[in-house]
Amino acid sequence: MKFALDEQQRDFAASVDAALSAADVPAAVRAWGQGDTAPGRKIWSTLADLGVTALAVPEKFDGIEAHPADLVVALERLGRWCVPGPVAESIAVAPVLLGSRDEWAERSAALAAGELVATVALPPTVPRAVDADFAGLILLARDGRVAEATAADAHESVDPARKLFDVNATGPAQPADVARAFEFGVLATAAQLVGAGQAMLDMSVEYAKQRSQFGRIIGSYQAIKHKLADVHIALELARPLVYGAALSLADGSADSARDVSAAKA
Repeated sequence: MKFALDEQQRDFAASVDAALSAADVPAAVRAWGQGDTAPGRKIWSTLADLGVTALAVPEKFDGIEAHPADLVVALERLGRWCVPGPVAESIAVAPVLLGSRDEWAERSAALAAGELVATVALPPTVPRAVDADFAGLILLARDGRVAEATAADAHESVDPARKLFDVNATGPAQPADVARAFEFGVLATAAQLVGAGQAMLDMSVEYAKQRSQFGRIIGSYQAIKHKLADVHIALELARPLVYGAALSLADGSADSARDVSAAKA
Protein backbone atom coordinates (compact mmCIF):
# COMPACT_ATOMS: atom_id res chain seq x y z
CA MET A 1 0.00 0.00 0.00
CA LYS A 2 1.12 3.55 -0.71
CA PHE A 3 -0.39 6.62 0.88
CA ALA A 4 0.41 10.12 -0.34
CA LEU A 5 -0.32 13.14 1.81
CA ASP A 6 -2.25 15.95 0.18
CA GLU A 7 -0.87 19.48 0.04
CA GLN A 8 -2.69 20.60 3.18
CA GLN A 9 -1.34 17.65 5.16
CA ARG A 10 2.19 18.27 3.90
CA ASP A 11 1.95 21.91 4.91
CA PHE A 12 0.62 20.91 8.33
CA ALA A 13 3.47 18.45 8.82
CA ALA A 14 6.00 21.09 7.80
CA SER A 15 4.48 23.58 10.26
CA VAL A 16 4.71 21.12 13.14
CA ASP A 17 8.29 20.21 12.19
CA ALA A 18 9.30 23.86 11.97
CA ALA A 19 7.77 24.72 15.33
CA LEU A 20 9.34 21.78 17.12
CA SER A 21 12.74 22.26 15.52
CA ALA A 22 12.80 25.74 17.05
CA ALA A 23 11.63 24.59 20.48
CA ASP A 24 14.74 22.76 21.79
CA VAL A 25 12.72 19.65 22.57
CA PRO A 26 15.73 17.61 23.82
CA ALA A 27 16.35 20.16 26.58
CA ALA A 28 12.65 20.06 27.50
CA VAL A 29 12.74 16.26 27.71
CA ARG A 30 15.81 16.32 29.96
CA ALA A 31 14.15 18.91 32.19
CA TRP A 32 10.96 16.84 32.25
CA GLY A 33 12.86 13.81 33.48
CA GLN A 34 14.25 15.93 36.31
CA GLY A 35 10.80 17.13 37.34
CA ASP A 36 10.81 20.52 35.59
CA THR A 37 7.83 20.56 33.22
CA ALA A 38 7.90 24.30 32.42
CA PRO A 39 9.79 23.94 29.10
CA GLY A 40 7.49 21.10 28.15
CA ARG A 41 4.42 23.20 28.87
CA LYS A 42 5.67 25.80 26.40
CA ILE A 43 5.88 23.10 23.75
CA TRP A 44 2.32 21.99 24.50
CA SER A 45 1.22 25.61 24.14
CA THR A 46 2.87 25.68 20.72
CA LEU A 47 1.02 22.50 19.74
CA ALA A 48 -2.26 24.10 20.78
CA ASP A 49 -1.51 27.13 18.61
CA LEU A 50 -1.01 24.77 15.65
CA GLY A 51 -4.31 23.00 16.33
CA VAL A 52 -2.70 19.68 17.23
CA THR A 53 -4.49 19.40 20.58
CA ALA A 54 -7.86 19.93 18.86
CA LEU A 55 -7.50 17.30 16.14
CA ALA A 56 -9.66 14.57 17.71
CA VAL A 57 -12.08 16.83 19.62
CA PRO A 58 -15.61 17.16 18.14
CA GLU A 59 -16.40 20.38 16.30
CA LYS A 60 -19.29 21.09 18.68
CA PHE A 61 -16.68 21.61 21.41
CA ASP A 62 -14.47 23.87 19.26
CA GLY A 63 -12.35 20.98 18.04
CA ILE A 64 -11.31 20.09 14.52
CA GLU A 65 -12.75 16.55 14.42
CA ALA A 66 -10.07 15.70 11.88
CA HIS A 67 -9.64 12.52 9.88
CA PRO A 68 -7.52 9.93 11.75
CA ALA A 69 -4.91 10.26 8.99
CA ASP A 70 -4.38 13.88 10.05
CA LEU A 71 -3.85 12.62 13.57
CA VAL A 72 -1.16 10.27 12.25
CA VAL A 73 0.53 13.16 10.41
CA ALA A 74 0.79 15.11 13.66
CA LEU A 75 1.70 12.23 15.95
CA GLU A 76 4.46 11.03 13.64
CA ARG A 77 6.07 14.47 13.93
CA LEU A 78 5.63 14.54 17.70
CA GLY A 79 7.29 11.13 17.87
CA ARG A 80 10.08 12.33 15.61
CA TRP A 81 10.87 15.13 18.05
CA CYS A 82 10.08 13.08 21.20
CA VAL A 83 7.69 15.64 22.67
CA PRO A 84 7.34 14.95 26.41
CA GLY A 85 4.08 14.31 28.22
CA PRO A 86 0.98 12.16 27.69
CA VAL A 87 0.86 12.86 23.95
CA ALA A 88 -1.19 9.91 22.70
CA GLU A 89 -3.38 9.95 25.79
CA SER A 90 -4.32 13.63 25.64
CA ILE A 91 -4.46 14.18 21.88
CA ALA A 92 -5.95 10.88 20.72
CA VAL A 93 -7.46 8.83 23.55
CA ALA A 94 -9.14 11.32 25.89
CA PRO A 95 -11.17 13.09 23.16
CA VAL A 96 -12.60 9.75 22.03
CA LEU A 97 -13.46 8.75 25.59
CA LEU A 98 -15.23 12.05 26.24
CA GLY A 99 -16.93 11.89 22.85
CA SER A 100 -19.80 14.25 22.12
CA ARG A 101 -21.47 13.96 25.50
CA ASP A 102 -22.53 17.34 26.88
CA GLU A 103 -21.47 16.26 30.37
CA TRP A 104 -17.87 16.58 29.19
CA ALA A 105 -18.35 19.75 27.11
CA GLU A 106 -16.16 21.98 29.27
CA ARG A 107 -13.41 19.37 29.49
CA SER A 108 -13.47 18.71 25.74
CA ALA A 109 -13.31 22.41 24.88
CA ALA A 110 -10.36 22.86 27.23
CA LEU A 111 -8.56 19.93 25.59
CA ALA A 112 -9.10 21.47 22.16
CA ALA A 113 -7.76 24.84 23.29
CA GLY A 114 -4.71 23.30 24.92
CA GLU A 115 -5.77 24.64 28.30
CA LEU A 116 -6.05 21.10 29.65
CA VAL A 117 -3.81 18.06 29.25
CA ALA A 118 -5.27 14.63 29.94
CA THR A 119 -3.86 11.23 30.76
CA VAL A 120 -5.62 7.90 30.78
CA ALA A 121 -5.52 4.46 32.35
CA LEU A 122 -7.36 1.66 30.53
CA PRO A 123 -6.96 -1.49 32.64
CA PRO A 124 -6.11 -4.26 32.25
CA THR A 125 -4.14 -3.43 29.09
CA VAL A 126 -2.95 -0.01 30.28
CA PRO A 127 -3.23 -0.26 34.07
CA ARG A 128 -1.38 2.97 34.90
CA ALA A 129 -1.56 6.55 33.65
CA VAL A 130 1.56 8.27 32.37
CA ASP A 131 2.52 11.69 33.74
CA ALA A 132 -0.56 11.99 35.92
CA ASP A 133 1.28 14.58 38.00
CA PHE A 134 1.38 16.87 34.94
CA ALA A 135 -2.11 16.24 33.57
CA GLY A 136 -5.03 18.39 34.60
CA LEU A 137 -7.47 15.60 33.80
CA ILE A 138 -6.99 11.94 34.70
CA LEU A 139 -9.41 9.41 33.24
CA LEU A 140 -9.98 5.79 34.23
CA ALA A 141 -11.73 3.82 31.50
CA ARG A 142 -12.89 0.22 31.53
CA ASP A 143 -15.93 -1.94 30.83
CA GLY A 144 -17.45 0.63 28.48
CA ARG A 145 -17.38 3.48 30.99
CA VAL A 146 -15.06 6.35 31.91
CA ALA A 147 -14.67 8.32 35.13
CA GLU A 148 -12.43 11.09 36.39
CA ALA A 149 -9.68 9.88 38.68
CA THR A 150 -6.84 11.02 40.90
CA ALA A 151 -3.22 9.94 40.93
CA ALA A 152 -2.01 7.51 43.58
CA ASP A 153 1.38 5.78 43.81
CA ALA A 154 4.05 6.75 41.29
CA HIS A 155 6.27 4.23 39.53
CA GLU A 156 9.47 4.79 37.59
CA SER A 157 9.62 3.50 34.03
CA VAL A 158 12.57 2.68 31.79
CA ASP A 159 12.19 6.21 30.41
CA PRO A 160 13.05 8.77 33.11
CA ALA A 161 10.83 11.31 31.32
CA ARG A 162 7.75 9.08 31.66
CA LYS A 163 6.45 8.34 35.16
CA LEU A 164 3.57 5.93 35.61
CA PHE A 165 0.85 6.36 38.22
CA ASP A 166 -1.78 4.17 39.79
CA VAL A 167 -5.13 5.97 39.64
CA ASN A 168 -8.35 5.83 41.62
CA ALA A 169 -11.75 6.82 40.25
CA THR A 170 -13.29 9.81 42.03
CA GLY A 171 -16.35 10.67 39.97
CA PRO A 172 -19.35 8.85 38.51
CA ALA A 173 -18.65 6.65 35.51
CA GLN A 174 -20.20 7.67 32.20
CA PRO A 175 -20.75 5.53 29.08
CA ALA A 176 -17.80 5.67 26.67
CA ASP A 177 -16.49 3.83 23.63
CA VAL A 178 -13.49 2.45 25.46
CA ALA A 179 -12.59 -0.04 22.72
CA ARG A 180 -12.42 2.68 20.06
CA ALA A 181 -10.46 4.97 22.37
CA PHE A 182 -7.94 2.17 22.94
CA GLU A 183 -7.59 1.70 19.17
CA PHE A 184 -6.94 5.42 18.73
CA GLY A 185 -4.30 5.20 21.44
CA VAL A 186 -2.58 2.33 19.68
CA LEU A 187 -2.73 4.22 16.37
CA ALA A 188 -1.24 7.34 17.94
CA THR A 189 1.52 5.37 19.64
CA ALA A 190 2.37 3.54 16.42
CA ALA A 191 2.59 6.87 14.59
CA GLN A 192 4.91 8.24 17.28
CA LEU A 193 7.15 5.19 16.98
CA VAL A 194 7.39 5.55 13.21
CA GLY A 195 8.41 9.17 13.73
CA ALA A 196 10.97 8.25 16.38
CA GLY A 197 12.35 5.49 14.18
CA GLN A 198 12.71 7.87 11.24
CA ALA A 199 14.53 10.40 13.41
CA MET A 200 16.97 7.76 14.67
CA LEU A 201 17.60 6.55 11.13
CA ASP A 202 18.23 10.09 9.89
CA MET A 203 20.67 10.76 12.73
CA SER A 204 22.44 7.46 12.14
CA VAL A 205 22.83 8.18 8.42
CA GLU A 206 24.32 11.60 9.16
CA TYR A 207 26.70 10.09 11.71
CA ALA A 208 27.74 7.38 9.24
CA LYS A 209 28.61 10.11 6.72
CA GLN A 210 30.91 11.88 9.19
CA ARG A 211 32.52 9.23 11.41
CA SER A 212 35.80 7.75 10.19
CA GLN A 213 37.31 4.42 11.19
CA PHE A 214 40.41 2.73 9.76
CA GLY A 215 40.85 5.68 7.42
CA ARG A 216 37.39 5.49 5.85
CA ILE A 217 33.97 7.03 6.44
CA ILE A 218 32.02 4.27 8.17
CA GLY A 219 29.06 4.80 5.87
CA SER A 220 31.18 3.43 3.03
CA TYR A 221 31.31 -0.01 4.67
CA GLN A 222 28.81 -2.44 3.21
CA ALA A 223 27.83 -3.83 6.61
CA ILE A 224 26.80 -0.35 7.80
CA LYS A 225 24.93 0.34 4.56
CA HIS A 226 22.96 -2.88 4.91
CA LYS A 227 22.00 -2.15 8.51
CA LEU A 228 20.72 1.31 7.61
CA ALA A 229 18.91 -0.03 4.55
CA ASP A 230 17.16 -2.65 6.69
CA VAL A 231 15.85 0.05 9.01
CA HIS A 232 14.71 2.15 6.06
CA ILE A 233 12.81 -0.81 4.61
CA ALA A 234 11.20 -1.55 7.98
CA LEU A 235 9.98 2.04 8.26
CA GLU A 236 8.67 2.02 4.69
CA LEU A 237 6.67 -1.10 5.56
CA ALA A 238 5.43 0.25 8.89
CA ARG A 239 4.23 3.67 7.72
CA PRO A 240 1.51 2.42 5.30
CA LEU A 241 0.23 0.04 7.97
CA VAL A 242 -0.29 3.01 10.28
CA TYR A 243 -2.11 5.01 7.61
CA GLY A 244 -4.12 1.92 6.68
CA ALA A 245 -5.25 1.62 10.30
CA ALA A 246 -6.23 5.30 10.27
CA LEU A 247 -8.43 4.75 7.21
CA SER A 248 -9.96 1.68 8.82
CA LEU A 249 -10.87 3.66 11.95
CA ALA A 250 -12.30 6.48 9.85
CA ASP A 251 -14.52 4.06 7.94
CA GLY A 252 -15.68 2.26 11.07
CA SER A 253 -14.46 -0.98 9.54
CA ALA A 254 -15.14 -4.27 11.28
CA ASP A 255 -11.45 -5.00 10.73
CA SER A 256 -10.22 -1.90 12.56
CA ALA A 257 -8.94 -3.88 15.55
CA ARG A 258 -6.95 -6.12 13.21
CA ASP A 259 -5.58 -3.18 11.23
CA VAL A 260 -4.59 -1.28 14.37
CA SER A 261 -2.85 -4.38 15.71
CA ALA A 262 -0.92 -4.68 12.44
CA ALA A 263 0.16 -1.05 12.76
CA LYS A 264 1.31 -1.67 16.32
CA ALA A 265 3.30 -4.75 15.35
